Amino acid sequence: MNGELEQVGQRWRLRFTRQLPHDAETVWRAITEPEHLKAWFPQQVSATWQPGEAVTFTHEGAGDFEGTVLTVDRPRLLEYTWGPDTLRFEIADAPPGCVLTLLDTIEDIGKGARDAAGWHVCLDSLEHHLNGTTATAAPEQQWKAAHPEYVSAFGPEAATIGPPEGWDR
Repeated sequence: MNGELEQVGQRWRLRFTRQLPHDAETVWRAITEPEHLKAWFPQQVSATWQPGEAVTFTHEGAGDFEGTVLTVDRPRLLEYTWGPDTLRFEIADAPPGCVLTLLDTIEDIGKGARDAAGWHVCLDSLEHHLNGTTATAAPEQQWKAAHPEYVSAFGPEAATIGPPEGWDR
């Protein structure tokens, strides 16, 4: 478990930091190019990655929604809205690779544990994709394993919103 929950004004922020054995440009492509995003991001993503431009998210069976690109500094910083959340990806050199920090600013503490477990699984999937390896369990099973740890770490107030649709079976 490596996600943290912190209060930022009236909102809450999930923070994940991962040391990756890949250079910043490789990680940048993995967080911006559709063929890489589909390996780890929870929806299909379409964007030009220019500040002010739209980001379209497609989730099979749930329809599309849009966000907005806020900040781009290739290959160091990418920030955009994702529904009511703001996602920020920071990439810093840390030989022999880099450190990726994901910040997800959320409105409702009640989804903290749910979203933390989700990002935990997504970032594990990103690492597998970058390393050319395969996870040993399905994402739903990984989420079910990680979620109780985040509930325990963040407290019951961060666990009032349940699992992603279809993952409660």
